[in-house]
Amino acid sequence: MVFSNRNKELFGIFFVFIILSTGFIQLSLNKGQFIDIFSLGLPIILGLFFLVTHLAVRYQSKAADSSLLPIAFLLTGFSVLFISRLDPDFASKQLLWISLGLALLILTIRFAADYERLAEYKYIFGALGIILLLIPIFLGKEIGGAKLWLQFGGYSFQPAEIAKIFIVIFLAAYLSEKKDLLSSGTRRVGKLELPDTRHFAPLIVIWLISLLILIFEKDLGSSLLFFGVFLLIVYISTANFIFTFAGLVLFIFGASVSYYFFPHVQTRISIWINTLPDNVSGDSYQLAQSLFALSAGGVSGTGIGNGLLGTHIHMPAVLTDFIFSSVGEELGLAGTVAIVLIYFYLLFRGLKIGISQENEFGRLLSIGLILFLTIQAFIIIAGVVKFIPLTGVTLPLISYGGSSIVANFILIGLLLSISNKASTNG
Repeated sequence: MVFSNRNKELFGIFFVFIILSTGFIQLSLNKGQFIDIFSLGLPIILGLFFLVTHLAVRYQSKAADSSLLPIAFLLTGFSVLFISRLDPDFASKQLLWISLGLALLILTIRFAADYERLAEYKYIFGALGIILLLIPIFLGKEIGGAKLWLQFGGYSFQPAEIAKIFIVIFLAAYLSEKKDLLSSGTRRVGKLELPDTRHFAPLIVIWLISLLILIFEKDLGSSLLFFGVFLLIVYISTANFIFTFAGLVLFIFGASVSYYFFPHVQTRISIWINTLPDNVSGDSYQLAQSLFALSAGGVSGTGIGNGLLGTHIHMPAVLTDFIFSSVGEELGLAGTVAIVLIYFYLLFRGLKIGISQENEFGRLLSIGLILFLTIQAFIIIAGVVKFIPLTGVTLPLISYGGSSIVANFILIGLLLSISNKASTNG
């Protein structure tokens, strides 16, 4: 048997299915349930979804990267497994969002096969991204202290998740076009060669948008994510440290001003510094319980279904912001390290796709997309383990939430299209 990219992908999907089935069997045993075909219903359905997606990729993008789809299957499989453990009613809803996300992934590889054409509409994507980022300020609904959501009937939508894709497309196209102007200085200040002042405009605009998100939407996570990824993409494109330095100065200034003038920023910092006061029932309750759960998991965990989170300990955000804590409690340090390594491997695959591109737009688009996904994972994981102040972003492909799941599958679809075209051209 010849192990082409698609055959490797199919083998990876089968291997992930075995892992997930084992997890669901352990969950059923720990609940004292009888093991039959119905106890494996969720992994079978999820496996069929990814098998159909694999067939679509095999038909449309034969040379695409073989690792992305199995990795997505593994992460979303963990999502369904732990959501079904924590709150079974939400597992079927998550499965619905995953099916929608995979359908959009298939549409993405179909209609973005010639992804380079996206650069022609960079200003449209940029405008749409900014509108989606800022519209919750005026029409958003505040949930959990952050004003991030648009509500339609009984459904909520977080526009920032889709906005990140539009913003990356704009940045990749803009920077690939202006690379030479941004890389070379036009005037000298001491030993520094500075580019023309007008080329700093995108930096100022992104900084202002980040501040608006922080101030009016009370979203520390998205503010940090968008500005941080922006600085990295600019540095990768230009190799000009002056932009990074200027961005860090602007970020420190904005963060300092926000701390002194906005109570919600002060609260997050206070929780981070003093997580375990005499009474942990206040603002620090969820972060404190997260640390207790991670500690209780030890090295090997309590076993899937044996944790206290979601059963004896109530945490309102356990399905979203703190699902990593549940993984840590029940799979222990071994499980959490495995999750982190999976994200690192996903970062490696995304960067490899970017490096393999012959055109600058494809290189920056690949790198920007994978940076958004993996840095978002770092921000939330670092927050729940108290490495940095806690921010309200989801753990990509694992946390419950339709907006995040759908956006990240579109992102993976773009990476598949980019890798396919690079391999085809090569």
